[in-house]
Amino acid sequence: MFVAQELRKKNIAEYLLYMWQIEDTIRAFDCSLTRIKREYVERFDYDEEQKEEEIDWFGNLIRMMNQEGCREKGHLQINQVTLQMLVELHNQLLQSPKFPFYNTAYYKVLPYIVELRNHGANKEENEIETCFNSLYGVMLLRLQKKDISPDTQHAVKEITTFIGMLSDYYKKDKEEGLKFE
Repeated sequence: MFVAQELRKKNIAEYLLYMWQIEDTIRAFDCSLTRIKREYVERFDYDEEQKEEEIDWFGNLIRMMNQEGCREKGHLQINQVTLQMLVELHNQLLQSPKFPFYNTAYYKVLPYIVELRNHGANKEENEIETCFNSLYGVMLLRLQKKDISPDTQHAVKEITTFIGMLSDYYKKDKEEGLKFE
């Protein structure tokens, strides 16, 4: 919860990837709050009040995962809404003549997005979701200490730069408001 709160303020892309990781963490503990408390939360250097807040947060997430039918796969509605906000901002940035650097970054990563879509299971997902799925997938490969091809590393580097730019625009829009016209 504490990490999520900080990431949400600083970098919405890192926040979303973190929340996807939390969903998978919850699944790894079989959606059991008892196990999460005992085997996960207890490992952190939190005082008792912080531990209780963290446990409550996990309890709420588990309840939402149960209610929303994403115990085994998929993403919570709160995370889908965050992704949708980024998709909408992406579309606004592309349609505005005021953000040529964003357009350039987009067209630089577009071939990677197309290639990822052609290899992926869901060819209907939007471009931003494709980017996030690739970043998350590579993050999981790294956690598993699996090899990542040089081509994939290059693509992920470009996608990371692009999503970082989108995240920066998101933060600027929330803090100051972007003018698209």
